[in-house]
Amino acid sequence: MYLSRRHLVLGLAVALAGCGGVRDSKLNPFNWFRKSKPRETIVLPGEKVDARGLVDTVLTLAVEPIPGGAIVRARGQLPVQGYWQAELVPQPLTEDGSLVYEFRIFPPPGRTDVNTPQSRQVDVASYISDVKLQNVREIVVQGATNARASRR
Repeated sequence: MYLSRRHLVLGLAVALAGCGGVRDSKLNPFNWFRKSKPRETIVLPGEKVDARGLVDTVLTLAVEPIPGGAIVRARGQLPVQGYWQAELVPQPLTEDGSLVYEFRIFPPPGRTDVNTPQSRQVDVASYISDVKLQNVREIVVQGATNARASRR
């Protein structure tokens, strides 16, 4: 018995000594992320420039209240057919409570026909939640040559 107890103690001592190596290994989840260290400041690039141009003329603007917010719908007139990916791009809320949207759209990739005025019109819409509408007194949609506004 005395010999087996000695072997047991020796085996436990070896096993305990081996546990020290796990502390610095990748198996230990406590050292997966190290403490934070100071580093140089990261300078973010300037605002992304939108390659889309403004629609020529904003023909109509409608703000339709719905449960939970409102839908802003606008129709724009373009010089030729083929414009694509239209979007109302929100700008920061002004101090006087105006929410300005830019009516942006990509031009056609090649030459296209002029055709009828109705075929050159584009509709676009955007949802605004009640939370964003709390401080808004006026909604403006801007085009290249004009803008339309709707006030409360």
